[in-house]
Amino acid sequence: MYSVIVVPPSGGVGDEQIRIATGERLTFGRAATEGGLALAHEGVPRVAGEISAHRTFWLLSNLSEDQTYVVENPEGAGEHIKVAPGRLETPVPFEFARVVLPSAGDLLTFDVWAPCHAFRSVDRRGLAGATTVPAFALDRTKRYFAVLAALCEPRLRGEPHAPLPAVEELVERLRPTWPKVSRSAVYWNIDYLAVKLRLRPGPHDAARTGRRANGKKQSLVSLALRFDLVREDDLIVLDPSRNEVVR
Repeated sequence: MYSVIVVPPSGGVGDEQIRIATGERLTFGRAATEGGLALAHEGVPRVAGEISAHRTFWLLSNLSEDQTYVVENPEGAGEHIKVAPGRLETPVPFEFARVVLPSAGDLLTFDVWAPCHAFRSVDRRGLAGATTVPAFALDRTKRYFAVLAALCEPRLRGEPHAPLPAVEELVERLRPTWPKVSRSAVYWNIDYLAVKLRLRPGPHDAARTGRRANGKKQSLVSLALRFDLVREDDLIVLDPSRNEVVR
């Protein structure tokens, strides 16, 4: 049974998916060996790297001399890992990944699909006593969660480096489900989220409200996306067709 599927870049040499099983290796580069992934670009080393399949994840070796590779999780709102030149067998945990190679001014990419991860059922296994206190207690029916979802929306929509929305943009985005929303209400909810999620003010917070809010927005989005406090499915709270108004 094949473990990992490598999808060549569109417009490259060959367009068929390459499948490798656990324990097998795939070389990629400008002069890839027979059965390898050929990347016809003058900025790609002749032997650029190697992929090794290993059950539910895969390993990436960077065989270039001076280029750092980046492996992105297109479904992870900016989640990525860096693989330094010469680094061997870096484990990649993403089910769907995009390998980015800087190539003479271009960014060349190809995709790697790993098998679905396995999860055990969440149960207490008969253990007695109090349940564990949630790390982040968020009520998805409240206004503060709608504000957090609106903050995270651009990056959850597949733009990992998108600028965060300004408060005015948040007001317009929230108005369909929160008709009486205002700038001051959005600022209040941003402050409330910062307290609720125990974020400390940054060292460069200034007296001006806009600058303070911007620093808090960055911290809130970073925390929310890092720990999956807001997922793409949660953006439904911004959908006016639900016929629900946040409280």
